[in-house]
Amino acid sequence: MSVKNQHSRRDVLSAALKGTVATTALALGGGTPFLNSRKAYAAAADISKQQLRTIGLSVTVQERILDEFRSKSGVGGTTGTAATFPDAQTKILSGSKDFDCWETIGERLPAVVMTNNVDPVATSDLKNWGNIRDTFTKVDPKWEKRAQITGQIWADDAQTKLYMVPTVYNYDSIGYNPSVVSDEEANTWTAIFDKKWKGRSGLNTDPLIALGQAVLAMNSLGMSDVKNPGNPNQAEIDEAMKFLISKKKEGQFRALWGDFGELVNLLASGEMVVCDAWQPAVMAVKAQGTPCRYAVPKEGYRAWSIGITPIAGTPNKGAVNAYADYWLSGPPAITVSEQGYYSPTTNVKDAMDPDRYAFWYEGAPWKGAPSRGIQEGDLRDGGSLAERASSVAYWHQWPDEYDHVIAKWDEFLNA
Repeated sequence: MSVKNQHSRRDVLSAALKGTVATTALALGGGTPFLNSRKAYAAAADISKQQLRTIGLSVTVQERILDEFRSKSGVGGTTGTAATFPDAQTKILSGSKDFDCWETIGERLPAVVMTNNVDPVATSDLKNWGNIRDTFTKVDPKWEKRAQITGQIWADDAQTKLYMVPTVYNYDSIGYNPSVVSDEEANTWTAIFDKKWKGRSGLNTDPLIALGQAVLAMNSLGMSDVKNPGNPNQAEIDEAMKFLISKKKEGQFRALWGDFGELVNLLASGEMVVCDAWQPAVMAVKAQGTPCRYAVPKEGYRAWSIGITPIAGTPNKGAVNAYADYWLSGPPAITVSEQGYYSPTTNVKDAMDPDRYAFWYEGAPWKGAPSRGIQEGDLRDGGSLAERASSVAYWHQWPDEYDHVIAKWDEFLNA
């Protein structure tokens, strides 16, 4: 089994049900024309008699995308529930039969894998799997297998079955106001904790995000030497939480943000000038006329991927498989790509306008009329996909010491 975890089934279930304050994300706009015919999908499985009931962040669980999938696939009906990762996780582990799939993040897969709540997808059931990027099939020797997405999504070493069909991924960084914070100051994870920005800095409320960023900053400051910020041991967690608590007590953070709209408003108003951020939020701020950029941290980016995980026992497995394949067909990825995310499949290149693909994926300058704060000749912050992928500090993963993380995070929140 590719997903390796040292927790027992009981430990994973206990930790998962505790939940954390997770993040929500942008409800993406735009149409999603579908490459494959309705007839082809209906023939693959009689999904006209099936329903698709999905739950996950609004990054992917979006009515427009679901409506287009229903129209093009011939599925009997679709419903989508927007929920944070821990909330959805709790529902599934509590035995809810309301959903057929969870659009989850790779790091949380062990919670459902170890409790036998997953019905893997065979790659042979995905017509569009052939053009998946190497990121999801080849192990990078830079990290332990389970500490990267390739070691998290597969149900077998032969790579014939997936616990999660990836649909979106990205390399996260720091959002900042360049009229206040210089590029040099922002291009390090220490910027979030720099006393110069006391009271004007922001931190995400998800401990699995905040902890890793603190570790990266502490490594750069010479306060620690943690090899894998995504999976620190108990002593390393203790030191990182002491650091975070001290910064909170000093008044470093203007806000502990957990909502996409909250993040955009705090940056656009100028109340926060530097914070950990999602690239679509940076773009939303720029679109409002407030200067905003996405840093290129010297330590590297935080990498993650969201995808579709079928829930064990679903009576609508054919619909789930078709939905996952639809995401890999190309057009659905246009919407997320033009918000600043990446598609796991190269099919998106054939679906997107060539100039737009060149800008978002290849590091080419923007061509044409201004859009959402992007001007003629602008470059995407961080450069091409290849450039950003070559500068990853760590991939998110389920920490071995999850219970300890949550206990210490509660101390941080109560400090």
